Amino acid sequence: MSVRDYNAAVDFVDRHVAEGRAAKAAFIDPARNLTYGELSESAARVGPMLARLGVEQENRIALILLDTVDFPILFWGAVRAGVAPVLMNTRLTVDQYRYLLADSRAKVAFVSPALLPTIEEAAAGLPSLREIVVVGGGMPDRPRFETLLSAEREGAAPAQTCADDIAYWLYSSGTTGMPKGVMHVHGAPRVMAESAGLQRIGYRETDVVFSAAKLFFAYGVGSALICPNWVGATTILYPERPTPRTVFEMLRAFNPTMFFAVPSLYATILADPECRPEAASKNWRLCFAAGEPLPAHIGEAWKQRFGLDIVNGVGSSEAGHLFLTNTPGAVDYLTSGTPLRGFDLELRDEAGRSVADGESGELWVRSDTIAAGYWNQLEKTRRNFVGGWLRTGDKYVRRPDGAFVFQGRADDMFKVSGIWVSPFEIEDALTRHPRVVEAAVVPAEDSDGLVKPKAFVVLDHRRTDEDRALFEELKSLVKNAIGPWKYPRWIEYVDELPKTASGKIQRYLLRET
Repeated sequence: MSVRDYNAAVDFVDRHVAEGRAAKAAFIDPARNLTYGELSESAARVGPMLARLGVEQENRIALILLDTVDFPILFWGAVRAGVAPVLMNTRLTVDQYRYLLADSRAKVAFVSPALLPTIEEAAAGLPSLREIVVVGGGMPDRPRFETLLSAEREGAAPAQTCADDIAYWLYSSGTTGMPKGVMHVHGAPRVMAESAGLQRIGYRETDVVFSAAKLFFAYGVGSALICPNWVGATTILYPERPTPRTVFEMLRAFNPTMFFAVPSLYATILADPECRPEAASKNWRLCFAAGEPLPAHIGEAWKQRFGLDIVNGVGSSEAGHLFLTNTPGAVDYLTSGTPLRGFDLELRDEAGRSVADGESGELWVRSDTIAAGYWNQLEKTRRNFVGGWLRTGDKYVRRPDGAFVFQGRADDMFKVSGIWVSPFEIEDALTRHPRVVEAAVVPAEDSDGLVKPKAFVVLDHRRTDEDRALFEELKSLVKNAIGPWKYPRWIEYVDELPKTASGKIQRYLLRET
């Protein structure tokens, strides 16, 4: 998409007022409701507020916010003003925040009160950061967003931007190293909303959306902000970290029609005896999973208990949102689905050549949602963004019917007895055992120096013995499910698996042990 004089906030927010939806609820959090009219009016005043803080068009601001109605006001308000909001994970350390604030050179950070002490420590001495503004709650020694915004009596006209201007940043949540700033343009959200939201998932204006996946990363901002705002739907926001109990409290309180979460949350909900069908939403018509691969048995168990499939999909920070999903009403849990309309997907070998159906290859994606590149990471940009294509680093096999079957991350796969092995398929087999909550598999060398699978397993409760019988059960389970050479030669029981702040397993840390 290449259009002059295009501003995404006008298309996603102001348009609804022009089309008569000013009184319709856009966002609801536990404390406040925000209509599309209020969102449009507030977003128009964000630009003048930022200008008084010394923020100019094409500058950046950091959003380090819990999910409340202030998030979309600041997000769309900044986009409308031609300022790029940089979405930052709310679960990072002081050192990580210091890196992100310095790397992005954000002029102002908008911060939820609970995160303020961490951000103040991280921001100490940073020359690029002019101000920290507290969003929600009162802090006497810091400016408050509510006060600053209310001081602006009139909104400003939208900034003159085009579809190719940078609209917002995400930070990648890669499983190794520091995150990379991923820059998305104004024209991308519309493509995301039309391809994933309208054509594939089927958002409607009448929908009430609840996403346990947070707004700070691609899955959450796409599912709970971009796609529902395109059709004029209503989004329920929950600021705290979701648990099975709190998720079901929200389901009962607001009766959403659509629910979005990561597969691990679906698994913990299934393990909680209090999460019964009668305690869920009375109106939900769709459950969706992304952010990590969905094990088939979780989808099957969910369908058996709640009567709804979990529609699973795949996306990334670099792609902005989803690019490969199953189709509602025709879910095949053995696959990640088929490409969205307007997306080209190819599987290629290490030399960049296309592979045939049934052969494993790295997934390459091309569409108008692909990011403009990484901020100040030229080498990595050139390696991952190639001639309009995004190299995802995911290994897949394409079936003759066009569906894609996940094999694992390219850097996580390894050979056993000369045959490529995907950690994901072993983990999927292990978690079918009723006592296994989570599993991660890495390569390890035996006494002869040969590579074999080693599993790290989280059980449903702490062990009271050596669990030799369980070890044999799990080995047999893997052998029977996916092949005798793939069973783990060692199993180490752990209390938890190392993960990134967005919940992805860090297998490299397990390999190092």
